[in-house]
Amino acid sequence: MADEATRRAASQVPLLKTHAGPRDRALWPARLKEEYQALIGSVEANKKSDSDWYRLESNADGTRWSGSCWFIHELLRYDFRLEFEIPVTYPVTAPEVAIPELDGKTAKMFRGGKICLTEHFAPLWARNAPRFGLAHLMTLGLAPWLAVEIPDLISKGLVVHRERQGDVAAAE
Repeated sequence: MADEATRRAASQVPLLKTHAGPRDRALWPARLKEEYQALIGSVEANKKSDSDWYRLESNADGTRWSGSCWFIHELLRYDFRLEFEIPVTYPVTAPEVAIPELDGKTAKMFRGGKICLTEHFAPLWARNAPRFGLAHLMTLGLAPWLAVEIPDLISKGLVVHRERQGDVAAAE
């Protein structure tokens, strides 16, 4: 069962209508337009609620995405680069988000820094495909993963704030 904050965040992301992936040349532009509208709406809603936490941009055909996400922990902002490709079977299959700089730092990650969303997010995506899109991936997939994993990685010393990296290097 999702908590109230998750339900509220999910309800602010519109469900998509166009069932098309990158191989569908006729409908992909319409799906991509819906994706952009949902992402813009999600970012604007996040800004209004003072919980802005990611930026994304794509290549010209909308098949490769990159950007950054950040997580605030104990009043410090931790920034991470992220990337993913739209799978050929999209929107039936969710993209695999990678945060390369965290590769190998947690068991909940696959080779190449791809975060593990199989246990919790994959069944949710499967039940809601093709109505879910990239904004749902960010809001219901990446955000909860960051909320669980980043504080744990910080407490283990595997992620260090950029202002404290010099202190850690000097101590070694």
